[in-house]
Amino acid sequence: MAERLMVVVGYESAELLDIACVTTSLAMANGIGDPAVPYRVSVVGPGGAPIVCGSGLTLGTGQSLERCVGPLDTLIVSGGTGFERAAADTRLVGHVRRLARESRRVASVCTGAAVLAAAGLLDGRRATTHWRFADSLAHRHPEVTMDPAPIYIRDGNVYTAAGITSALDLTLALIEEDHGPGLARQVSRDLVTYLQRPGNQAQMSLFTAAPPPRDDLVREIVLHIGAHPDHDLSTAALAARAGVTPRHLTRLFTEHLGRAPGRYVRQARTEAAAHLLVSTTLPMESVAARCGFGTAESLRQAFTSRFGVAPSHYRSTQTRHRSR
Repeated sequence: MAERLMVVVGYESAELLDIACVTTSLAMANGIGDPAVPYRVSVVGPGGAPIVCGSGLTLGTGQSLERCVGPLDTLIVSGGTGFERAAADTRLVGHVRRLARESRRVASVCTGAAVLAAAGLLDGRRATTHWRFADSLAHRHPEVTMDPAPIYIRDGNVYTAAGITSALDLTLALIEEDHGPGLARQVSRDLVTYLQRPGNQAQMSLFTAAPPPRDDLVREIVLHIGAHPDHDLSTAALAARAGVTPRHLTRLFTEHLGRAPGRYVRQARTEAAAHLLVSTTLPMESVAARCGFGTAESLRQAFTSRFGVAPSHYRSTQTRHRSR
């Protein structure tokens, strides 16, 4: 094989970052590593017309989607605000299905998963997409096991990535798969991005994912949890502080936050631990104590469950990345 043909599919109102994160990373891999089997990247769209991205910028295409033929190494479908029209376009979906049969790997970024799902390429598979659209996509395609938490998922030869810049993580994973971790690390350094962020790491932060709850009581308790992760934050203690029954507090949390108080507290504590791990040199036992975990082992279990990596690994990679 003289080269790896990587085809990125765009359409009207595609997300430019979904496309550029992939194409730039692959171009860097060629330039930095000079691999024996380089990437040849082609951006295609319906009719071969320029792609007017959701941001208003226009992106030229190498060829038309209709004239693109295999064999391909990898087919990657971008997401964007135009994903619903793209997924409803039977011709576009049909050509994606055709090219998938001629590809070694198939992938999507963000809401590009809707196009793969419409083509039947995610049937019986576990997949992810941008957390904001995961529920609606799962409702439309019950044959797909939609998981909104991970940054990217590989199920067989099909890869799906979460929101927008997760395209970087996905492409780095593909580069590592093709050429080894050394080249993937080199590309990540030049991109000034997180080094080897695991695919099963949570795709959004608890503190930035949503606005404060509208309910005054829930908002007050949430602020208390964030300010005092080392306090007694049992449901009973929080209910007593709020002046309601534990059952009523659980109902309010479920209604306004989508999770019970105990689950919210566990996530808040692991987020607090993540901040301490990269902003201090406190030993693991001290981090655990300050964040309300009884032991360093309890912290490790909760952290690994939430973020997909051990706290020690998170600290070493994040600290090393920040120091560059």
